[in-house]
Amino acid sequence: MDNPQANAASAPPMNGRNAAYYRRLMAQEAGLFGDCYALRGSFVERFRDSRIRLPDDLIGDDGLIAALAHTDLGDESRWQANRVVGCAGAGFYCEPNRIDRNGIAAQAKRMINYAQRRFQNRIISSIMRGPGPRALPATLAQTYPAWLGQLRPRLNPLWYWFDRRALARMREAAADRPGGA
Repeated sequence: MDNPQANAASAPPMNGRNAAYYRRLMAQEAGLFGDCYALRGSFVERFRDSRIRLPDDLIGDDGLIAALAHTDLGDESRWQANRVVGCAGAGFYCEPNRIDRNGIAAQAKRMINYAQRRFQNRIISSIMRGPGPRALPATLAQTYPAWLGQLRPRLNPLWYWFDRRALARMREAAADRPGGA
């Protein structure tokens, strides 16, 4: 209510090894954190009316929703930082993974998802910089054949394996489409 221009408000995590970093990041550039954000009702109504759809296979919809809120459902040229506000006094707690076989397996899957989300964000950014959100496909897998030749794993040993797994998953998704890759 204090920010009538805002389409969204968000709060960062209160715990975890990166909590302080996320709080600083929110102060610099208001983004949406997937576990705690709110959208203005009038924005949601306009979103529904626009017929813009989030791709069904999107990982981490908070980044795209933040972009749509920042651009007021337009392309990236309409970006305004004040359309998403951070709520530094609010937050949420995450349950940490256990350090056992199941916890480590869950974390590995999460890291592959993060890697795939990073590649998907490159595709989405291209769409948002170009034709805009009305050109978002029903699934991002539809775009993978055009993108897979351009996407490479990071050489950083912390990410290399996860990036390779994400790219393999994307190749599978492209091949599974009717008319496959």
